[in-house]
Amino acid sequence: MQWHEITIYTTEEASEAISHYMHELGAGGVSIEESGSLDRERDTSLGQWYEKPLNNIPEGEAEIKGYFSDLSDVSAIVDQCKTFVASLQEFELDAGKGTVSVRQVDEEDWATAWKQYYKPVRVSERLTIKPTWEQYEPAPEEIVLEMDPGMAFGTGTHATTSLCLRALEQVVQPGDHVIDVGTGSGILAVASAKLGAAHVLAIDLDPVAVSSANENVRLNGMQDHVTVRESDLLQVFHDQTEEQASSTLGVRLPVRVVVANILADIILRFVDDVHQVLQQDGVYVISGIIGSKEAEVCTVLEQKGFHIDDVQREEDWVVLIARKG
Repeated sequence: MQWHEITIYTTEEASEAISHYMHELGAGGVSIEESGSLDRERDTSLGQWYEKPLNNIPEGEAEIKGYFSDLSDVSAIVDQCKTFVASLQEFELDAGKGTVSVRQVDEEDWATAWKQYYKPVRVSERLTIKPTWEQYEPAPEEIVLEMDPGMAFGTGTHATTSLCLRALEQVVQPGDHVIDVGTGSGILAVASAKLGAAHVLAIDLDPVAVSSANENVRLNGMQDHVTVRESDLLQVFHDQTEEQASSTLGVRLPVRVVVANILADIILRFVDDVHQVLQQDGVYVISGIIGSKEAEVCTVLEQKGFHIDDVQREEDWVVLIARKG
């Protein structure tokens, strides 16, 4: 089968927003390739290792490739991509070059080639992300997250996700009930369950994400501890009593932890809903925040009754640990 490969030359800062938009346009797969420069500062505090650079992408830049069926109207998709990239400045995201190119490729050229770049990586004191096709021998106290993201989602090693995983390791306690908003591949939900949560509700608006998350929950044997549902943010709880939510969604309201790894502008849309589903003194872990949005998000959270317990940073990204009340 032939596919249209649409490549957007942009920045690491804008890569998640662009890749998400390509999914919305109907991409059969999206890949993100960032700089492989040896000049980049590498965190080796947890024993991470880095292979020889695999590309010559300049520091801070990225190439996003979306794959669309040869039956798609590729000209229309390219125009939509260009318009979206140009609009990112409204959200204070630097899209860099923002140029777009197209070529035709065979399915076998991209369907599995990306796997060679995905290796086990230790992202926190206890958590290691391992692709299902790699052999790996964990240490006694190590928690391994088995992931097969396919082409639809990242590998879980992007700064926003690794920041979230480290924060969850700090805050999740045995027996907690947790809600993961915008679950994507389900990695944060699986991690929460393996860290001891009694039950996790993982929700996403994208049906492809719901399918991917369910598969990764199964791969990790967490079906009894994670429920995956399709929902626009926390709409799934509207018109449901606490008893109904516990029966159909698995979590007991109010929950102790909510985690969201999505763009700051979306986070600001449902702060009230999060406040409502969290118990008093409950914890809200928020990632996907670019540095320039940190102050705005903190201000809104504090206005809505949250206290900022901790702020952690990696590259240009921020994770907030906020507490209700």
